[in-house]
Amino acid sequence: MASLLLSSENLSSCPPGGPPSALERLDTQFPTPPDILAARHLLPAELEKNTDAALVRIFVWMHYARTVDNRILELFRQGLVKGTVTGGQGNEALIIPLALLADKGIDIVSFSHRGLGGHLIWSGHLCDHLNQYFANAGSPTKAREGNVHRGDPSHRSLPMISHLGAMCGPVLGSTDSQRRKGLKAVGFSFFGDGGSSTGDVHEAMNLASLLSLPVIFVIENNQYAYSTPVREQYDQRVELWQRAAGYGIEGRVVDATDAEACARSLCAVIQEVRGTSRPILVEARTLRLRGHAAYDTGDYLPAGAFEEFARRDPLPRLRTRLAAGLGEARIAGIEAELGEFIERCIKVSLPTARPDPAGMEADVFAPPAPPIAWVPRVGSDPSAPASPETLTFAQAINKALRKVLSERPESLIIGQDIATYGGAFKVTEGLLKDFGRPRVFNAPLAESATTGYAIGLALNGHRPIEEFQFADFATEAMTQITLNAATMRFRSGAACPLVLRLPCGGGLTFGSFHSQELEALFLSMPGIKGLYPSTPQDAFNAVLAAFEDPNPVILFEHKALYRRGKQPVAWDPNYRDVWKPRLVRAGDFATLLTYGEMTHVAEEVCEYLATEYEVSIELFDLRGLAPLSLGPVEASLGKTGRLIVLHEGRLTHGFGAELVARLGEAHFGSLKAPPLRIGSLDIPVPFAPELEAAFRPNRDKVIARITEWMG
Repeated sequence: MASLLLSSENLSSCPPGGPPSALERLDTQFPTPPDILAARHLLPAELEKNTDAALVRIFVWMHYARTVDNRILELFRQGLVKGTVTGGQGNEALIIPLALLADKGIDIVSFSHRGLGGHLIWSGHLCDHLNQYFANAGSPTKAREGNVHRGDPSHRSLPMISHLGAMCGPVLGSTDSQRRKGLKAVGFSFFGDGGSSTGDVHEAMNLASLLSLPVIFVIENNQYAYSTPVREQYDQRVELWQRAAGYGIEGRVVDATDAEACARSLCAVIQEVRGTSRPILVEARTLRLRGHAAYDTGDYLPAGAFEEFARRDPLPRLRTRLAAGLGEARIAGIEAELGEFIERCIKVSLPTARPDPAGMEADVFAPPAPPIAWVPRVGSDPSAPASPETLTFAQAINKALRKVLSERPESLIIGQDIATYGGAFKVTEGLLKDFGRPRVFNAPLAESATTGYAIGLALNGHRPIEEFQFADFATEAMTQITLNAATMRFRSGAACPLVLRLPCGGGLTFGSFHSQELEALFLSMPGIKGLYPSTPQDAFNAVLAAFEDPNPVILFEHKALYRRGKQPVAWDPNYRDVWKPRLVRAGDFATLLTYGEMTHVAEEVCEYLATEYEVSIELFDLRGLAPLSLGPVEASLGKTGRLIVLHEGRLTHGFGAELVARLGEAHFGSLKAPPLRIGSLDIPVPFAPELEAAFRPNRDKVIARITEWMG
C-alpha cells in the first residue's frame, strides 16, 4: 500500500507551514533573542564534519531548555503558574538533537509533556511559551489549554492531549498528508514507557507499518510511568524496542543520557526513515530528574535513585566535555547570556493581562467556509442531464461520495471493509474501482488509530470521510472524536474538517452491539456537529454539507433507511439548508419534532390522528442535531402551544431531553400542556424481534402515547 503515500494531488490547501502563526510575529515588546539562539537546525554534515560546533549548538539549546524548565518550576512554586508543571529536566539530550535535526519546514511532530525544548526550537519566541504557562492574554491558546498541552498546528506541531497514546494517530495522518503532497516529510510521535502499554500505540504502529508511513515512534523510557516502575508495566524479558518486530518494522535503542551518541543515532534513524518511507520504533533510555510533576516528591523511588540520576545527567556531562576544549569562560558566557535573556522575557510576560473569557463559545467551532463550487448535477459530469435520479437512501449517499471524490482532490474515504467489499451496507460499493486505493481504502480493525489518522489528515489540508461499520464501534474512538477532534479548534485555533459516517439505529434485529443511537452521547461534547437525514435527498445534501464544513461532523445514517424505497434526488443549490429543520406537515394542534427513521413513523402517526381524531399536528424533521437551529420549531410552538418530541434513542438522558428543556424554557408561559417525550426503553437493545419491537417506538405505541396525552 506504499502507493497511498505518493499520489501527489493538486490540493487547494495552504503551502507547507501554513499561514504565519502568532508564534511567528515580530512583537517589538519581546526581547530580541541572542544570536546563539538563531540556529534552530542541525544538518547531518555538520554533525560529522564540525562536531564541536554541532555539540555547542546542542549544548546551547539543552541549557536553555533546562534553565527555562527550572525557572517555570520556581514560578509555579511562587503561585505564578497555575495547574501543575511537568518538566523535561534530564530529557534534553533526546529532544534537543531530534528537534534540531528535524526539517521544521515539512516534518510533523507531536511533543509530549517532557518536550519543552522541542517547542522552543520548533517555533516561537520564549515570551509566547511563557505566556502559555502563565495562562495570560498573550497565550497562543488564549489560555484555554494548560502549559505544555499545546502545539503550533500551522507549523505541523500537533497539540498534545493527556491520552498520550492517542497522539500517535494524528501524526500518522499529517505525515501521510505531507507525502501525498509530494513532500519527503518524517513524522515524530512521542510517548513514554507507560504510554507504550496503551492500545492506541499498538494500533498506530500497525497502521504505520501497513501504510508504510515514514514515522519515528519515540519511547521516552525514563523507567517510571508517574510512580509505576517498568517492571510493573511489562514483561522484562522483552525490551520495548523489540516490540517493533511484531509489526514488521525496525527497532532501535539509544542512550539519551549521552548527547553526542544520541544525536548520531537519531541522525541515522531520521535519514533512514526519510529515505525508505518505513516507520522505526526508537526506545530512548532517558532520565526524569524530578518527579512526574511539580507535586510529585518521588518518595516511591529507591534510596539513592535521585543521586544516580544526577550522576547520569547529560547536561553537565556535555558541559564538562565542551569546557575542556573551549574553556570555562566561553561556556559560562553562553550560560550568562541565556540566563539574562530568560529573565528579561519573564519580566515581559509576567505582567501581561489576564485572559478575557469573551469569545470562548464562538470559538468552539471554526467559522463557516464559503460554499464549494460544486458541479450543479447529482453526478459530476457537466454534460449529463440535470434531471433528478430515483435513488435509495444508500444510493444517494454513494452518489454524494462519488461527487466529493470526483470534484475534490483533497478528499479520501477510509474505514473497515469499504473498499473491495463496498462497506457493511454496500454504501461505498464501486468507489474503489472508480477512484483507486489511494482515495478509497480499507483501514485495519483499529477505530481509534484510524480516527486519529483521519484527524491528522484533516489538520494538514486533506478532507477525510471515515465510515464506521456500525455506530456502536465508534465508541472505540471516543477519545479521538470527543477529546481530540472536537476540542481542536477551541484549544489550538486549528480547523479539523472531518466527516464521520455512523450507521445507527435498530429495528433490524442486530442486537445490542449493532443497533445503538448515540447522538446524545457524542453531541453532548462541545465541538462536534451532527446531521441525521431521513430521506434520500437530505442524505445526498447532508454529505455535501458535512464535507465542506471546517469542523468534525458526525453523519448519523439509520440502517433501516438505506433501502426503504426510492425517491427522486435532484441537485439542490440550497443543500446547506439540511442544517435546519424541515417542515414535513402543517398543523395547529401540536408541534411534533423528530429526526431519522422516526420521521417516517411520525408521518404515519400524524396521518392517523388527522383521520381518526381530526387533530392536525405540525411535524418537523430536525435534520441538524448540532448546532441546533430551532427557529421554525419555536414559531410553530408559539402557534400550537403543545410540544411532542419523538426519537429512537433511550428516553433517560436522550436527545429529546435537551429539546424539551430548550423549548420548554423559552415557551413555558405559553404552553397549553406539559411537553411529551417519546423514546425507547431504558434497557440495552434486545435481540429477538418481539423484544426489540417492545423496546423501540413504533406507530401504534406513539399513537397510544399521544392520545393518552391528549386525553
